[in-house]
Amino acid sequence: MTEASDLDDLTLLGREAKPSKRLETFPNHHPDRRYVVRLETDEFTCLCPATGQPDFANILVEYIPNQKIIESKSFKLYLWSYRNEGIFHEHVINKILEDLVAALEPHWCRVVGAFQIRGGINITVEAEHGRRQGTS
Repeated sequence: MTEASDLDDLTLLGREAKPSKRLETFPNHHPDRRYVVRLETDEFTCLCPATGQPDFANILVEYIPNQKIIESKSFKLYLWSYRNEGIFHEHVINKILEDLVAALEPHWCRVVGAFQIRGGINITVEAEHGRRQGTS
């Protein structure tokens, strides 16, 4: 059951939506159970650092929580913050992973970015932290 104290550190939920690099979390009430949380969106956009043209991607995040769970609105606003940033696909997926690991300290986390065709080439980037099975 969600407790009132679970909301104590959430400052973005229920408020005006604007891009933010702040990833908010709430307590995991089942830290001894290894279960997978999946977040997926087809609305990710960033810019090519050379041309300034938009790049679009499906982003999939999977993680096994430890003590914290990501609050989904803060994650949406976090992804939105890349909309006007010039960054290579490989760099942005690794940066998302690093930021999630810093916020969550999960047992395991994987970020996949499947970018739409650019110049006739599909690019999919996968970055992973920890081990899915066993201890991290």
